[in-house]
Amino acid sequence: MTTRLYNATLPDGRLVEYRDRKRRWWSLSVVWPLIPFVGLAAHDATGWQIMLGLPLVISYGLMPLLDGLIGEDPSNPPEAVVPQLEADRYYRWLTWATVPLHYVALIGCAWWVGTRDLSWWAVLLLAYVAGTDSGLGLNTAHELGHKHGRLEQWLARLALAVPAYGHFTVEHGRGHHRWVATPEDHASARMGESIYRFALRELPGGIHRAWRLEAERLRTLGQSPWSLNNTMLQSYAVTALLQGALIVAFGWVMLPFLAVHNLVAWWQLTSANYVEHYGLLRQREGAGYESPKPHHSWNTNHLVTNLALFHLQRHSDHHAYPSRRYQSLRHFEDLPQLPSGYFGMFPLAYVPPLWFKVMDPRLMALPQVQGDLTRVNVDPRARADLEARYPPPVALKHAA
Repeated sequence: MTTRLYNATLPDGRLVEYRDRKRRWWSLSVVWPLIPFVGLAAHDATGWQIMLGLPLVISYGLMPLLDGLIGEDPSNPPEAVVPQLEADRYYRWLTWATVPLHYVALIGCAWWVGTRDLSWWAVLLLAYVAGTDSGLGLNTAHELGHKHGRLEQWLARLALAVPAYGHFTVEHGRGHHRWVATPEDHASARMGESIYRFALRELPGGIHRAWRLEAERLRTLGQSPWSLNNTMLQSYAVTALLQGALIVAFGWVMLPFLAVHNLVAWWQLTSANYVEHYGLLRQREGAGYESPKPHHSWNTNHLVTNLALFHLQRHSDHHAYPSRRYQSLRHFEDLPQLPSGYFGMFPLAYVPPLWFKVMDPRLMALPQVQGDLTRVNVDPRARADLEARYPPPVALKHAA
């Protein structure tokens, strides 16, 4: 594939030229949903059921290693060519092509469970692998759901249908993006809050807020929340057809398989939400909050995992400019930076003492925080302990 040249003339007459060196490598985001088939092939070749878990080793072992070895890419496209870059339909086709592959991956794993004599633990292992894969589908839906075209909105609902998470686009776009990095947002993790306590807030809170927001939208149109125009119900209807068909095709073993698959996919999204805004706080302005800025999200430029996630990890620019397409998301200096890509940060978050040891000092050292807990989104249950560990800076003591 030839790398396309974008060019633009600046007001002062200078010519700007740009080639996206990652253009062909973005296809990694497309093929990555097929990684469960690596485990299926390894199981078929060896007969060892444990090989079904090979995709987990690749995701949480090899990918962080590659991130460390290859490093980060802080480069940005010139703003003058961004309109051309975003108009290039090649990048859209990649996201569109990814949606059916999430269906292929789930159906392939379900077929393997339904047609092979697997131990109970192997069924659960493959369900976990399939769930992490469908968590990637939520990332695909995230990219598509922020776009305003009817086709991409529908593709987002179809991607969300695979793990039965049809409320996400409503909750994320109209809820999380409005309240991000505030104590009112259940999808923004607080300092001192473990991922497990966070999940108990985030998962039910997302469903409740999405339903309320969609019901309000429909009522303004004079329609019932149970209308067929409810975008959440449209996605859930596809879920019912898909997962119901798998139960009919492969039997009752699909019930535990799909239950674990769905829960793990939801957990993947919870993991992303947890690491993306941990402890970050927008400041009060009058009766509300300042607008979301790049420094209200944790960012990472690790190249390999960004290529596998449609640049999700450049989350800072995404929250500042939600409709900006993945290929043109920017790096900014002095942003809150994660020490690894998401594939490395998720396992760290699953061990809260390690997470706190790594991330709390990093959070307190941020330029917008400077050791001041009043500038941090703190878990009320952890406040006393955190105040003992991080007393007010000397300047604040003198001011008091």
